[in-house]
Amino acid sequence: MKKQRKSARASGPNIVAIGGGTGLSTALRGLKCCTENLTAIVTMADDGGGSGKLREDLGMPPPGDVRHCMQALANAEPLMDELINYRFPEGTLKGQSFGNLFLAALMGITGSFEGAVASMSKVLAITGRVLPVTCDDIQLVAKFENGTQVVGESKICAFKKAQDCRISHVRLEPRTPKVNAEAVEAIRKADLILLGPGSLYTSIIPNLLVDGIVDAIAESHALRVYVCNVMTQDGETEGYTAGDHLKALMAHSGGRKLVDYCLVNSEPVPDYLLPIYALQNSEPIRLDREVIEALGVEVELQPVVDPNHKCLARHDSDRLAKAIMKLMEDHSMRVVEQGTTRYQRER
Repeated sequence: MKKQRKSARASGPNIVAIGGGTGLSTALRGLKCCTENLTAIVTMADDGGGSGKLREDLGMPPPGDVRHCMQALANAEPLMDELINYRFPEGTLKGQSFGNLFLAALMGITGSFEGAVASMSKVLAITGRVLPVTCDDIQLVAKFENGTQVVGESKICAFKKAQDCRISHVRLEPRTPKVNAEAVEAIRKADLILLGPGSLYTSIIPNLLVDGIVDAIAESHALRVYVCNVMTQDGETEGYTAGDHLKALMAHSGGRKLVDYCLVNSEPVPDYLLPIYALQNSEPIRLDREVIEALGVEVELQPVVDPNHKCLARHDSDRLAKAIMKLMEDHSMRVVEQGTTRYQRER
C-alpha cells in the first residue's frame, strides 16, 4: 500500500505554488502528500526580523520565507526540524533562527544563495523544490491612495495605519530584478498554478513584479487558482472583499488574467475568534461573487478553514490540499503525449 501511494505521488501533477510567509507553507504541507512534483516560488522582499538582519549584515537575500517552505516540505528527522526552527533566546543572536544561519553558512560554502537553498533541500530531504523568485537585492515600495509612499516591506503595516487609507500599488526597487530562470521554467511546465494563500501585497504580488513571472502565468495552459485568505489582514487589506483581492492582482499584472478560479472558504469562522480579530480591525473576507465573475474568474467554495485552531482563523493544510486536488480533477483534462501525462485546464 505504501509503495502504491508513493508511486501515485511520484507520477502526480506538476504543481507550482507562488507566494511567501505562513500561507504558502500551509499549502505546501498538504500538497506534498498528493504529489512529489511540487515547486514553491518564494518572494524575496522580506526585510524584517532575522531575515532583515542577515540582509543587512551579510548582504544575502532574506532566508526566512524560503526556510519556512523547506520545513513544510521536509522529510527529515524530528530533531533536525527542531534544530532548523530553533531561535536563540538571548545574546546578540536573540530571536534569530538557526535555519536562517544555516542557510547563511551554506551560502558561504556554495558561493550563492541558490546553491545554499539546493544544499539545504538535500539535508532536509524535501519533497519537490523551493525556488527564490529572484536573488537580486530588492526592496518593496508601497504607494498609498493619498499619494504618500514607504520603502521596505516591514514598514508597510505601520505606515498604512498612520495614513488610514488603502494601498494604491506596490513596486520593487530596483524595478527590474533578474528573474530566477528556473522559476519561469517551472511555471511553463506546470499542470496547476497556485497564487496564495498569503499576504496580498507583501507575499503574493511581489512575485508578480519580477520580469517574466506574469508572462509565464498568463501564457500557461495550466489550471490557475487564487486561494483567497480567510480573513482580511490588519495593516494591509482592511475592508477588502474577495473581488478586491483579485482586482489588485490584475492591477499589478498589467490587467492580464492570471487565474481561472478563486477558491474561497465556505465554512463560517468560529464565533469565539471574531472578537479577537475585531480588536485587530480584521474580519472574514466577504465573497462578492458577481464582481469576481465579472473579472472572468469562477468561484469555488470549499470548507478549508482549520476547525481545530483555538487562536487563529487559518487554512487547514489537508482540507486545502483536498479542495485544490478536487478543483484539478473537476476542471483539468489529462493529455498524454509521447508517453508523458500532463494536465491542462478545460477550454
